[in-house]
Amino acid sequence: GNQERFCFTAFAYGGLMADCQVDLDFSETSALLSVDALSQHYARHIAVDNLSFSLQKGEVVGFLGPNGAGKSTTMRMLVGAQAPSHGRVCIQGIDIQQDPMQAKACIGYLPESPPLYPELNVEEYLQFCARLHGIKTATAIKRALDRACERCGLQPVRHKLIRHLSKGYQQRTGIAQAILHEPQLIILDEPTVGLDPSQIRQIRALIRQLADHSGIILSTHILPEVQTVCSRVLILHQGRISYDAKLSEQQPRYRIQFSRELSAAESASLETLGESICQDNNSLLTPATEMDAGELLQQLVSNGLPVCTFNRDDAIENIYLQMTRGEVKA
Repeated sequence: GNQERFCFTAFAYGGLMADCQVDLDFSETSALLSVDALSQHYARHIAVDNLSFSLQKGEVVGFLGPNGAGKSTTMRMLVGAQAPSHGRVCIQGIDIQQDPMQAKACIGYLPESPPLYPELNVEEYLQFCARLHGIKTATAIKRALDRACERCGLQPVRHKLIRHLSKGYQQRTGIAQAILHEPQLIILDEPTVGLDPSQIRQIRALIRQLADHSGIILSTHILPEVQTVCSRVLILHQGRISYDAKLSEQQPRYRIQFSRELSAAESASLETLGESICQDNNSLLTPATEMDAGELLQQLVSNGLPVCTFNRDDAIENIYLQMTRGEVKA
């Protein structure tokens, strides 16, 4: 909508005023993004409450939370499209409030509604975005457009008006503008909305590829997407961070369905898993375990248990529900 396009233009204008060849000397341990005590107040309503976290190059952070948790407000503050009530955001050590032009030159941003101009065709729009991002020469603009269109699968529609594109192609055009200038920090708000399964797989592969050279914040309601592409998850609830952990630190749980009701002896053999069998539906959800799937399945089969189905449980979904219901304190 108009608001998203205005925020995008105000955000990207910093790239136009700052030469994108920002030559800064940072150590490998310096945070790409540093957020300190970030807050946003609207009269008596606190939308974002004292957020502090950091992001390193190569990380893909899944930014989760229910509607109204403050995710979109936080992302607008991270890219400098909205000033915080309190707190500080630094991109590669540059304070985005004190030096917005230089900081914004390092950011690629896709808001929840892509900031598109329907009266332009895809190539005209991306040329406009390239100039906003500080890409100056015709040769550099063409090279950036070709690369972004190839990455986002836009070659077949480069000369079509944006208003005539499907929602999926409009979404991909929005992603293309965010990565035109090869930014160090990429912030994506619901990037796979409106895409078909094949397109979703392509965008997920693109996100993993972009993480080789950038840090990425991915806001989504699709929890399996987080499990697939993210290295870390951050859950926002009522304007506060309720959970922040690397996915590699989570021990897996497994959901097991048996083909029949277990005998008392068979149920007793499950005691090593630390949880009793649910006799109602002949199923079991194991507690968190350090065993991999092969080890656990071998143990069950060697005990003669009639395993029918064996699946890894979606730990992200369980954690998300716990944190947003307030059942667990982080």
